[in-house]
Amino acid sequence: MTTLSRRALVAAGIASPALAHAATGAASITSALKPYGATPSPRQWKWHQREQYAFIHFSMNTFTDKEWGYGDEDPKTFNPSDFNADQIVAAAKAGGLKGLILVCKHHDGFCLWPTTLTEHCIRNSPYQNGKGDIVREMSDACKRAGLPFGVYLSPWDRNHPDYGRPGYITYYRAQLTELCTRYGKLFEVWFDGANGGDGYYGGARETRKIDAPAYYNWPSIVALVHKLQPDACTFDPLGADIRWVGNEDGVAGDPCWPTMPNHPYVQSEGNSGVRGGALWWPAETDVSIRPGWFYHADEDSRVKSPERLVQLYDESVGRGTNLNLNLPPDRRGRIADQDVKILKSFGDAIRATFAQDLAKGSVAHASAVRGRGHEAARVLDGNRETYWSTPDGTTTATLTLELTPGTRFDVIRLREYLPLGVRVTRFAVEAEIDGTWQQLAEKQCISAQRILRLPRPIAPRRVRLRILDAPACPAISEFALFRSVAPVPVSPIVSSDPTVLDTRGWTIVSASTAGAEKLLDRDPGTIWTLPAPRAGAPASVTIDLGARTTLAGFSLTPSRHVMIGAAPPKGYQAETSVDGTNWEPAATGEFSNIAYALSTQRIAFGRGRAARFLRLTFAETALPEAKLAIAEIGGFTTPR
Repeated sequence: MTTLSRRALVAAGIASPALAHAATGAASITSALKPYGATPSPRQWKWHQREQYAFIHFSMNTFTDKEWGYGDEDPKTFNPSDFNADQIVAAAKAGGLKGLILVCKHHDGFCLWPTTLTEHCIRNSPYQNGKGDIVREMSDACKRAGLPFGVYLSPWDRNHPDYGRPGYITYYRAQLTELCTRYGKLFEVWFDGANGGDGYYGGARETRKIDAPAYYNWPSIVALVHKLQPDACTFDPLGADIRWVGNEDGVAGDPCWPTMPNHPYVQSEGNSGVRGGALWWPAETDVSIRPGWFYHADEDSRVKSPERLVQLYDESVGRGTNLNLNLPPDRRGRIADQDVKILKSFGDAIRATFAQDLAKGSVAHASAVRGRGHEAARVLDGNRETYWSTPDGTTTATLTLELTPGTRFDVIRLREYLPLGVRVTRFAVEAEIDGTWQQLAEKQCISAQRILRLPRPIAPRRVRLRILDAPACPAISEFALFRSVAPVPVSPIVSSDPTVLDTRGWTIVSASTAGAEKLLDRDPGTIWTLPAPRAGAPASVTIDLGARTTLAGFSLTPSRHVMIGAAPPKGYQAETSVDGTNWEPAATGEFSNIAYALSTQRIAFGRGRAARFLRLTFAETALPEAKLAIAEIGGFTTPR
């Protein structure tokens, strides 16, 4: 095999950045590339480069132990004991997160700023004697830390008496105007997709359905945000800057195209996008560090491990989307200690992994070069605004890095120059090992970035990117190599709340179908599914608690995955026993909004009772589906 010398490469104008500059000084000026297809706006291009940021859910639900409040909560319930915005921001920065979006009003309508538009707000809470402003404190803390700030304002409001009527839209616009004009520059404004259903609605206590696009007139609301905050990207509805990735699991499609058709969002399209779509509508991948979006003490043992967060990073940021990682403060108003440890481990691992581009010092050459300003070496200069490209008619090409001897890597990062559109459809990365080229990966879509993690480090002589399919000549801004650093393990805990029972000693005695052990594996991602119960044939599960205890209630977590053909139970019948033979009724009722909120249900028995066994019976599903699906069962005792 012929080995090109550095001198030969310099002569060809295809060496490292410094050398390439000297070699191409006399080259003719190259004609500019024409954009291909949809392209990002300037604010979208800036958004792409943020890569990951924090979501902060902290409000009334933190204190009621719910996920979706009904809207009838007393404002006096909101009373953090030691709120510390700087601690929250520091935790986000420790995790390597590059921005923060605060939930300023969730579906229950409670506002974290002292608005005069409603009484259902922080003015009427005990926090700082009604003088507090959580939005202000978070905005100021972000400013001190140099972290961009964004806001979430739920369109659905289960408290407001006019929700579903024209008057509420005036109210909502006024709320949005307050948030966009009082708290400095915003990088993102988030509109939730949950809209309409049952609520308090000023005492009406009824269900209100809406046609969301027609009711909100989203284009006008998006235009209002852009008028007040020109650099802020808007999230979700058609016409917004960013789309939902289609799940809350933190996993983008593979591939995940940033383009979509010009029609209302379709979930089946949202996860992977649509190649060649008319709109630049990139995906944001949202997920919580815990099973729930708000803090619950019984989820302290279920905080995602640093290893899992690294995997989610690869499955979101590594697929060209932005990761929006939720960090729910506890009732103190701080990120829980366990979560902080995990965030730091995750952040340290990502920082260490990407601290040094091992491709620096390599010699880059390509099968074709467009000319001056687009040399192969542009992929090594660390500048996202420069790129290697080929002549217009050359849409398949190869870019090779001659590595410094001994270079070992197991992570590859590729980036396209997105202001010119997504140009690469399919590509492969190969390495020359012991004189033979071996394929490391073949994928579709590079987009904002593609991170490829190899099973083990390799030390090839050369590595190359092959553009296999593209409708336009490529514009590759980066070809980088790294050595992964594993996160430091963080030991799991059971709970910071002594009333939460440790389920590690629990076992399944009997169940309607096999697989009920998944209810006790402490993993909300594993689901017990069984045929839907029907009249006269309910589903049930009996659990041995391992020892006689005082049982004050149970918790049930539905599947948080978007499931087709399965639904959580509509209601429950709970019984307890000390011997497994004689049973006493403990509680019966319906789960609150379980089919749509998909949140953990915490059912109190009214009093603690001596129990060794718990039996739960489910008579029907919350939606008319063929299967019943449940993720976890837990329990709690009385305070000591």
